[in-house]
Amino acid sequence: MFNELIAAMEEAIQVLRREPQKTVQLFHHNDADGLTSGAILTRALERQGYTVKRYCLEKPYPAVLRKVYEQEGGIIIFADFAGRIAPMLSDLNRGRNLTLILDHHVAEESTDERVINLDPDLFGLKGDRDISASTTCYLFALTLDPINRDMAHIAAVGAVGDGFFVDGELVSQNRDVALEAVQQGRMEIRKHDKGEEYFLIGEKGRIPVLDFSDILDILGGVGYYQGGPDMGVRVCLEGVSPKSERMVEELKAVRTKIFEDEITRLKSGGMRQSPRIQWFNVEKRFFPMGVKMIGAFCDVIRFTDLIDPHKYLAGFQLIPDEIPGFGEIKFNEVKISMRVSPIMEEEIRAGKAMGLNIFLPEATGRLGGFSDACHTLTAATTVAIGREEPLISEMEKILKGDS
Repeated sequence: MFNELIAAMEEAIQVLRREPQKTVQLFHHNDADGLTSGAILTRALERQGYTVKRYCLEKPYPAVLRKVYEQEGGIIIFADFAGRIAPMLSDLNRGRNLTLILDHHVAEESTDERVINLDPDLFGLKGDRDISASTTCYLFALTLDPINRDMAHIAAVGAVGDGFFVDGELVSQNRDVALEAVQQGRMEIRKHDKGEEYFLIGEKGRIPVLDFSDILDILGGVGYYQGGPDMGVRVCLEGVSPKSERMVEELKAVRTKIFEDEITRLKSGGMRQSPRIQWFNVEKRFFPMGVKMIGAFCDVIRFTDLIDPHKYLAGFQLIPDEIPGFGEIKFNEVKISMRVSPIMEEEIRAGKAMGLNIFLPEATGRLGGFSDACHTLTAATTVAIGREEPLISEMEKILKGDS
């Protein structure tokens, strides 16, 4: 498993080095795992003499991908997404560009030899247990050049930020990078009765990694349209600064106001109901926050009495026709994010209820929508505006067994 992954990375790097092009277009996610992945790859590639043009995406939308693949002779890297859509990228690429995928979600094999899928899922490693995207990118960077070992702590931040633990602890490759960071004096691990707590060690002393990853999530999610992702990558590489701290506090205030207003709306009857799903639509009310925030909002309310704990929770948010730094894109789409209550979480883990990754992508596909990365307890896809209710209906059919 692991050895096969490293061997595949070595082969991909040989292919990369043979390319005449020395500019890399790097597309990465905007959460803590995605920002740390983007930071690791940016520094590692720049150390090799590459010019890195970095773009932060909330999802690898088909409209964006079609525009990306209008070119020929480029080097394109996707980090923290795209493992599942390797066949789509292959169809778009048709051998014209070198594409590397460094994801950790459930993946499919590429059908184009110039699209190299290095998603650990294809090598028997689990992205919701063993390895984060940041750890995947760190292993790639380390394979590229041992000098990149100094970024182990950044990889560990992404792993902790993604929140996949076993008995409260990082395991497998994620644990390895954390232990490497401890050995380098960049991290500390403290045991407690529910597992472990992780701390970054820097000039300002010890910072809980969960707090640091929350900073990244705020910058990348709340500040997506306000320069937040660029600041997030800088924080990964250089640490927090007075400027980043001010930005985070301003963004927190924006998030608090928008979330409080939406909670008031839901208390006034804004939650809609179907037999097994409860759902709501924020439309444009979350802007200028990014569409990742619909999932963050669902995470907040899934613990409250605003929801029925025995139903799946879904929220919709309109996708703005803009990708920061990339330009205007006509989407005409809405994002759906789904979460579950603690009660539903236990039922899914026990096999008594269907995981989100089973029925949401299936229902989305029936309506011509897009899905690339769904987990059992957290999932998100996109559909055309106006297909929100049909999507709920299709999910109900699957859950009822009428499909």
